[in-house]
Amino acid sequence: MSTDESTTPKPAPTPAAPEAASDDATAAAPAAPAAPTSGATRILVAEDEALIRLDLVEMLGEQGYDVVGQASNGEQAVELAKEVKPDLVIMDVKMPVLDGLSAAEQLHEEKLCPVIMLTAFSQTELVERARDAGVMAYIVKPFTADDLRPAIDIATSRWHELKALEAEIADLGERLETRKLVDRAKGVLMSQLKLTEADAFRWIQKTAMDRRLGMKEVAEAVINGFPAS
Repeated sequence: MSTDESTTPKPAPTPAAPEAASDDATAAAPAAPAAPTSGATRILVAEDEALIRLDLVEMLGEQGYDVVGQASNGEQAVELAKEVKPDLVIMDVKMPVLDGLSAAEQLHEEKLCPVIMLTAFSQTELVERARDAGVMAYIVKPFTADDLRPAIDIATSRWHELKALEAEIADLGERLETRKLVDRAKGVLMSQLKLTEADAFRWIQKTAMDRRLGMKEVAEAVINGFPAS
């Protein structure tokens, strides 16, 4: 691919990135941290297997996250999320009363927060349904502490992207189409300019603002190999 300056988009400067065993009767009650970390990401954990839930809560606490609640089924997760308004929910896909994907759909409709799906499955149909439910990222069992932060960062970044698209485009159909194009354009920028996913989106967003274009137009230009003008 040519690297001629006339056909290759140049990245704009990007700003620095901005800088837990309960039984079923008590699982829906918010966790009561002794001293919440100021500014820490507030996370709700929903997992019906108590041991996995406790391990996850402990890992999150050790990494500096503030676990504000725990739930043992999807219905509890939705009710608790509405009550404590977390920054993010980590939720198992298989849970009683209401499964994780159905719960994620409700949270997405309420526009409450991003959802990370915790799953031991990787079937294509599950991934597609999770995407339609508004799931922002995945953690596959068995997981380690090192798997958490990347998924949380990705989910948070994609949530901000979604909110930015909502602010620009009112029509749902057009917003979904634009999101697909932006995702493709991010891939091009990440490959050509060695940007992170978050920086690639910020490049598209800033270029759209600077040139008074929509993000869809900028994304199409990037995909087609021409500078947006």
